[in-house]
Amino acid sequence: MFRRSFLAAALVASLALPAFATDVAPLPDPSRLAVVGGSLLEIVFALGEGGKVIARDTTGIYPPEAATLPDVGYMRALSPEGVLSVNPSALLLIEGAGPAEALEVLTKAAIPQVTVPESYSHAGILLKIATVGAALGVPDKAVALAAEVDRQMQVAEAITSAIPDAERKRVLFIISMADGKVRAAGSGTAADSVISLSGGINPLGGTKGYQTLSDEAILAAKPDAILMMSNGGEGDFSAQFAQNPALAATPAITAGKVIKLDGAYLLGFGPRTPAAIADVARALYGEAN
Repeated sequence: MFRRSFLAAALVASLALPAFATDVAPLPDPSRLAVVGGSLLEIVFALGEGGKVIARDTTGIYPPEAATLPDVGYMRALSPEGVLSVNPSALLLIEGAGPAEALEVLTKAAIPQVTVPESYSHAGILLKIATVGAALGVPDKAVALAAEVDRQMQVAEAITSAIPDAERKRVLFIISMADGKVRAAGSGTAADSVISLSGGINPLGGTKGYQTLSDEAILAAKPDAILMMSNGGEGDFSAQFAQNPALAATPAITAGKVIKLDGAYLLGFGPRTPAAIADVARALYGEAN
C-alpha cells in the first residue's frame, strides 16, 4: 500500500509552477467547430467553449451532453463527406486522425483546421490544453485549466512515485481477446503510460505497441492485475480470462484482480487523467492516507 498523504503530495505540487506554451494561431472562425479526438472534445468543454461544437467523432463520448452531437465517424477512418455534411467553420483534429486522403479533401474545401499533438504524458496533456485554447482564441482559459490539471497530475505523481520498487504491481492491459487470443499493450501506448503513472510495471514494456501473446508470454508476464476498458469494442470479455489456461494461472486471475474503467477516461490523456491515475493506483494499492 502507498502511505504518502494527499496533503503532503499537494504541498510538493505547489512548489513547482506549470510551463506550457504553443505557437498555434487562433482559428479565424471557431463558431461551428467539428472536433475529432475524444480528449480534445473534453478539453473544449472544460474550457467552457462547448457551445461552439457542432460535431464530434466516434471517440467523443464525454461529457454526456456531447452524445447528442452528430458523429462524423471514427477519427482514423474519417469520411470527408461526413465532415462536410455538418458545414463546420473549423476543424480541431487530434494527431493521427485521418486517413490522409480525407484530410486532403477537407483542406481543399478550405476549412481551417488545427492538428493537436498527441503524447501520453503529463506534459502532453498540458500541450493539448494550450493548443486547443490557442486555436479557440481563449489562451487565458487554457492557462487556468492547464494549471489546475498540472497541479492534479503533480499530486498523483507525488503519491505513486513514493511506492517502493519492491511493492510495485505488474499490470497487464488487455485490449481484446478475439478468438481467445490475448492482445495486450506494450510500450508507446496510452495504456503503458497509465500503468507507469499509476505506480505499476508493464511486463510488456520491452515490446512496442500492441502484441498478441503466446501462452508462454502470458506466463512470463506474471501480472498481479489485469487492466481493461469497461466499454471496449468487444464489450466486457473478462469472463474469457478464466477460460484461457495461461491467464487462469497468473497471479492476477488467481486473486481476481481485474480492473475495469471507461476507455475514454482511462486512456484519453485529457483533463480527467489525474483522476483516472488515482483510481488505478487505489485499485492496485488501496487508499492513500
